[in-house]
Amino acid sequence: MTTWPARAAVAAVWLYEGLWCKILGGDADQQAIVAAVPQLPPALAASAVTAIGVAEVAVAAWVLTGRFPRAAAVTQTVLLVAFNAGGLVFAGDRISDAGRMLTANAVLLALVWLLARDVPASRAHG
Repeated sequence: MTTWPARAAVAAVWLYEGLWCKILGGDADQQAIVAAVPQLPPALAASAVTAIGVAEVAVAAWVLTGRFPRAAAVTQTVLLVAFNAGGLVFAGDRISDAGRMLTANAVLLALVWLLARDVPASRAHG
C-alpha cells in the first residue's frame, strides 16, 4: 500500500486541530473545553490549550515521518480517547455534535491503525 497519502491525511487532521484550532485560536471552544477541566486554574487554560496544540503538531510531524508506526498508532489512540473522554465529561455542553466528533475520530483511528498494520515487521519498530 502506498502510505504517503494516508499519512498526509492523518497528519493534516492533527495539524489542523493543533495549529489552527489551538495554537492560532481558530476554535474558541477549545479553550472553553480545556477551562472546564476541574482543578485547572483558569489562568492556565490558555497555556494548556497551546501545549496541547504543540503536542498535536508534533504528532502530525511524527506521522509524516512514518517512523515507529505502531507506537504512533498507540499514541494517537490514547490521545484521542483522552481528549474525547475529557471533553465529553467536563464540557459536553460545549461540544455541538458529540456523535459526529466520535464518528470522525473513529474513522481517523481506523486509518491510523491501517497504516500501522500495513508496515513490514522490519519497519514496525523503527
